Amino acid sequence: MNDIEAIERATLAAVPPERTEELPGWLLGLDKGTVGRAHSAVPLGHDAPDLEVIPEIEARYARAGFKPVLRIPDGGAFEPVRTHLRADGFAPAKPTLVQVAAASGAAAPASHAHVHVNMTPDDAWAGVFLGEGFDPVDGASRVAILRRARAAVFARAVVDGQTVAVGSACFSHGWCGIHGMRTAPAWRGRGFAQAILAALEAQARSRGISRLFLQVEAENTAAQALYRRRGFTSAWSYTYWQRPQV
Repeated sequence: MNDIEAIERATLAAVPPERTEELPGWLLGLDKGTVGRAHSAVPLGHDAPDLEVIPEIEARYARAGFKPVLRIPDGGAFEPVRTHLRADGFAPAKPTLVQVAAASGAAAPASHAHVHVNMTPDDAWAGVFLGEGFDPVDGASRVAILRRARAAVFARAVVDGQTVAVGSACFSHGWCGIHGMRTAPAWRGRGFAQAILAALEAQARSRGISRLFLQVEAENTAAQALYRRRGFTSAWSYTYWQRPQV
């Protein structure tokens, strides 16, 4: 299994759709939640795909009662796919970077937080997603999906009894996927997210896993700066394609 396929399969292990289907070279997430990775179709390699699979992807989503969404890599091999989708009424949105790093073991910057790591996301962990500054509907959907993950851990940074930042890691297909990174708005810029990342990296190393990946929106330059400090670099980028809502 190549690294691209391993990362895509590990992604859906971390954000498990209600149902997953496969077509040759493609993984299809079917889910009614708000997490794009869980309700989109994604190729398992970056060679030029067979365009004949696109109508079958659309048919699979239609039979399941969902609108088709595809996560298409931005590389040149997929230009025929993008041309086909444009002609079929699809439009691109939310460009996203897939970033990778080695579990370095570097310490987090000093902070006043204690980081707790649990096997399940407790109410305090979920509370950051549902707190001020975040969309409560999207937050609830993301917490529900992350709770379905297996082989996952959930970290939260606590200051004076208050959970101020959270994140999760899922261990699958030889990779540690980092997901669910959130810091309460009033506590940003104080090193808590780096403390969460360091704790999740330590969990990966304790399991003999040395490779990490995460996905971050291209517009989120603040998060990218944080991840860059932990050694993450971009492996590829993709864009969601779907028909505009009418």
